[in-house]
Amino acid sequence: PVPGPRSLMDSTLTLTTDMKLVLGLVLLTVVLFMFERLRADLVALVVLVLLGLTGLVAPEDLFNGFSSNAVICVIATMILGAGLDRTGALNRLAGWLLRRARGMEKRLLLLTTTIAGLNSPLMQSPAVMALYLPVASRLSSRTGLPLSRFLLPIAAAIIMGSSLTMVGSSPLILLNDLLVSSNSNLPSGTAVLHPLKMFAPLPVGLALLLLCLAYFHFLGDRLLGDGEEKSAVTPARTQSYFAKSYGIDGDVYELTVGAESPLVGMSLGEAEAMHDAPLLLALRTGNESRLAPPADARIWVGSVLGAMGQKQDVADFAQNNFLRMSARLREFGDLFNPSRAGISEAVVPPTSPYIGKTAGELQLRRQHRLSLLAINRDKEVIAEDVRNVKLRAGDMLVLHSIWTDLAEAARSRAFVVVTDYPKAEQRPHKFRVAMVIFAITILVALSSRIPISIALMTGVAGMLVSGVLKIDEAYSAISWRTVFLMACLIPLGWAVDSTGAAAWAAGGMLDKLPDGMPPWVLEAAIAVITSVFAAMIGNVGSTIVMVPLAINLGIASGGDPTAFALVAALSGSNNIVTLSNPVIAMIAGPAGYTTGKLLRVGLPLVLAYIALTVLAINLMY
Repeated sequence: PVPGPRSLMDSTLTLTTDMKLVLGLVLLTVVLFMFERLRADLVALVVLVLLGLTGLVAPEDLFNGFSSNAVICVIATMILGAGLDRTGALNRLAGWLLRRARGMEKRLLLLTTTIAGLNSPLMQSPAVMALYLPVASRLSSRTGLPLSRFLLPIAAAIIMGSSLTMVGSSPLILLNDLLVSSNSNLPSGTAVLHPLKMFAPLPVGLALLLLCLAYFHFLGDRLLGDGEEKSAVTPARTQSYFAKSYGIDGDVYELTVGAESPLVGMSLGEAEAMHDAPLLLALRTGNESRLAPPADARIWVGSVLGAMGQKQDVADFAQNNFLRMSARLREFGDLFNPSRAGISEAVVPPTSPYIGKTAGELQLRRQHRLSLLAINRDKEVIAEDVRNVKLRAGDMLVLHSIWTDLAEAARSRAFVVVTDYPKAEQRPHKFRVAMVIFAITILVALSSRIPISIALMTGVAGMLVSGVLKIDEAYSAISWRTVFLMACLIPLGWAVDSTGAAAWAAGGMLDKLPDGMPPWVLEAAIAVITSVFAAMIGNVGSTIVMVPLAINLGIASGGDPTAFALVAALSGSNNIVTLSNPVIAMIAGPAGYTTGKLLRVGLPLVLAYIALTVLAINLMY
């Protein structure tokens, strides 16, 4: 007779010394992660060394985790995300969201969480959250909604949306490596397990993302409406802050100078001194465009001015001076991209060489390409004729500039910038190139002939060759702590499987359960246990421990081992309630979320996540 599923596991049910050692290491890992006396990556290194010293993993295989497809995929997604960030893609997205929402809170929140969720399956979740923090801050300030109303829905959407592809989260990236490695330890007669394709979890991911969107759309007001964030995000980056504090408000418009205009032949300083003139922040003459042009720069026929102010005020100025006004930035689109330039605050310290001098004498525009918009002195705002005001120690300068020019000027220590701004070079002119490379990368990844890791690295090479990123920037984009954690723990998963510890644990679980237990009950148990582990020790550790167990439990119960493994990997990301999830850790401080609030809001979603995951996978398999 053909042996039943339980009998396939009989030879592995004797607890050996190697099994005891590897189970002891698993327990040690869980305890060290929970108590956090050592950093997670250091714990992973200790476990790796112990695996080598005990002989549980052969010396020639011990460091293979560093070259695994999973680690290469994580590195590639981090670099690709940095490339998109350098082009200002998310700043463009924030503006688009505000336009589409048309002032409606629920529509804005729904649009933001939807787009965040759809972004997350193509990059690592912490990287996506890092990109969305300034977006959420800007939306919060522009709308007056507390930051706590944005961040948890966005974080949850990113976590759940990461399940749309096999590269959106570390557990799913690890899954394919764990499936392949388990083949060498399968009982005879068991079908070989194959890696899952790029969009294999798509139905489950869509269901989870829709669950998240519906949860916060219908219950968000009740769950998050009373939140008052302790904002750690600098408000000085937002337009509303400068409008309230300095009266600097409005949008940027292009004013083209005609032959009849009285501005022809004037210097920029003279034009600025005219009655009701808006802030003149940029000038294009001939083929040269410049932000913060010097005051003696001349205005000629065909010159284009970049003016900032209220639409009606700018329109009146344009009409009175025979200028053609355009709200679309054809000449200055890249210069005024928020990822490249913006308004900032800087304090004049007591040791500054600027003290006693005026902005005109310092030639801030000519020497440093900085436009001085206003001065805050002893709570009094000086906005008129600021170029001729002598600076004092303690003055707060309001500047408009390209971020890289601001960073360069700040190195002189003549002033201290208090605004959080992007100090690295931004390349909005590479936006289309980056998007084309990213689209090609995903199309290549869809091919079953090319491994996902090679496809993603193809995109990395494209971004480096095309100049979207420099090689040193690519190195900086990699979170080596995450890479080290994953690479060091992967051999632990191999040892759990190869020693038979996973099979022994699976057999022990089945022995305590009645015969004929439906596979979905066992999958639900795997989902619950993995989710608890994820909350305690993080997504990587819980996945490495639980996927081998899930595979063996699937085989022993007569279920589909791939389905069991997928349940475990998806559940490895099911943590919206503790700071062991780096995405949640990133938002807790800025939004002022307490542990109690995270549990109250996140626990129902965690339970619904488990139920929906098990249901969807049973329908798929």
